[in-house]
Amino acid sequence: MTQKGIILFSLAGLFWGLPYFFIALALESFSTPSIVFLRTTLGALVLIPYAAMTGGLRPALKAWPYVLVFGAVEMVGPWFLITEAEKHISSGLAGLLIATVPFFAVAVLAIFLKDRKALKLKPLSGMVIGFAGVALLVGVDSFTGAINPLYVLMVVLAAVGYSVAPIVANIKLHEVPSSGVIGVSMAFVAIVYSPFALPRIPGEFAEASGVSLMAVVVLGLVCSAAAFVIFFMLIKEIGPAKATLITYVNTAVALLLGIVFLREPITIGLIVGIPLITIGLVMAGGRDREPELSKA
Repeated sequence: MTQKGIILFSLAGLFWGLPYFFIALALESFSTPSIVFLRTTLGALVLIPYAAMTGGLRPALKAWPYVLVFGAVEMVGPWFLITEAEKHISSGLAGLLIATVPFFAVAVLAIFLKDRKALKLKPLSGMVIGFAGVALLVGVDSFTGAINPLYVLMVVLAAVGYSVAPIVANIKLHEVPSSGVIGVSMAFVAIVYSPFALPRIPGEFAEASGVSLMAVVVLGLVCSAAAFVIFFMLIKEIGPAKATLITYVNTAVALLLGIVFLREPITIGLIVGIPLITIGLVMAGGRDREPELSKA
C-alpha cells in the first residue's frame, strides 16, 4: 500500500469508527428515521453545492440510476438497521459486527463477478478467521444472554450492503466525482426518510439535549460527508475489496469509544472473538494488487 493509501486508510477507518458512538448519543433524543434523515440532509447540504462548483454534480445526475443503487445499498438499508440495532446492543458491538464486510466483499467478487483472484489462500483465510471470530463472539454472548441475535442479524445485513456498495461504485461510478455521487445519493436517502422523520423532528428538537444535537451534526458532516469523500478516494487508490478492510479499524475505534466513554461492558464474547478478528485483519491485508474492476 502506498503512503497515500495508508493515510486515506487511516482517516477512513477513524471517521467510520466514530458513527457508532455518536449514534448512541443521538438516540438519547432522536428516533432512528430522524437520525438517518438529519445526517443525510446535512451531508447533502454541504456536498451538493460543492459538487456543483467543482463540476461533480452533472456527471452524478447523468449516472443517477447507479447513484441511487449506491445510496440504497450503502445508506437506506444499512443506516436504519445499524441505528435501530443500537437501541438494543452496544455501539462497540455494532462496530465489531461490521467487521464482516470484507468477508462479504470477497464473496461478491468471487461468486458474482467471477474474480478468482479474490480467492487467494492467505487473504481468504484471514477473512474467514476474522468472520469466525465475529461468529464466536456472537455465539458466546447469545448463550450467556448478553445480546439478542436478532439485532446482531440486523447489523450483519447492514454489513452485506456495505460490502456491495463499494463494488458498485468502483465498477459503475469510477469516473464520477465522489462529491457528486455522495451528495446526490444522500439527498435521495433524505427524501426517502422525510415522510417518517419530518413529523417527529419538531418535537424531538424541542426536547433534545445539546449532546444529541452535537452528535447529529458530527454524524452528518464528519461521519457522512467527509468520511465518504475520503472513502471514495481510498477505493480509487487501493481497490474496493482492500478498502473494506477499514472495517477492522472502525471496530477498534468503536470499541474504544464505547468502553471508555459509554461504559459499555467487556463481555466474554469480546474477549474470545477480538483476537481472531485481529489475526484475520493481519492475514487479509495482503500485498496483492487489487483487480481493476473499473475496466470490467
